[in-house]
Amino acid sequence: MNQPTAITNIIIIALTAFFSYRGFINPPFLRQFLFSTRSILAGRQYYRLVTSAALHADWVHLIFNMYSLYSFGSAVELFFGPGTFLAIYLASIVGGNLLALLLHRNEDYYALGASGGVCGVIFACIFLVPGSSVQLFFIPVNIPAYVYAILFMLFSYYGIRAQRGNIGHDAHLGGAIIGLLTATALYPSIIRQNPVLYPVVMSLAILLLVFLNVGPVISRGIRQFTRKKSDDEKLFTFRRYDSNNADKK
Repeated sequence: MNQPTAITNIIIIALTAFFSYRGFINPPFLRQFLFSTRSILAGRQYYRLVTSAALHADWVHLIFNMYSLYSFGSAVELFFGPGTFLAIYLASIVGGNLLALLLHRNEDYYALGASGGVCGVIFACIFLVPGSSVQLFFIPVNIPAYVYAILFMLFSYYGIRAQRGNIGHDAHLGGAIIGLLTATALYPSIIRQNPVLYPVVMSLAILLLVFLNVGPVISRGIRQFTRKKSDDEKLFTFRRYDSNNADKK
């Protein structure tokens, strides 16, 4: 008997792989559609809030995100339908990028990748499927959902404040929160099904967002960070992408 297939999720993954590959070999195309605070705010190119999710820094970045999206997105689509999956994924992409736009609004900041949308789908799946667990690369055991959710929030907050690894943790955090809120709006019963975990995660998320916006520490850190990087290097939040080599192709 044939197993059901999450067609919508597969189409999203295929389109993301296609546009990401085009960005690999065509840097001007990538620069035209990646996340850019200056282009969005001054140039009113709001489409970048969505199109940046279809671009990735390199194959490792792309494969990791698409593997995660396939694993969790397929479960959401098969159990709750393609409409629910698309609503959560797109809302999480925009929500994650809006948080990044807020935090970096005074900087010339660039980013790319579907991580915000993927994190939103992961968090929605955790709460839509009670008792679920998460298995990460290089860790041969399943991590309980509540442990993953809390550690994820704390790690994202630390990453934003410390600017560790050039990773867009702010989009991860924003995407996760919006993904959970979207799932809640569609299926309010998940609050009742997770009477302890849900308020803990949402309260923690709200507290982290408050802490991010009450002090000038992060803005000073970003300014110091961006001044040290060349124009080409600032285009990417992942150091693995070599823009100079891409320009030669």
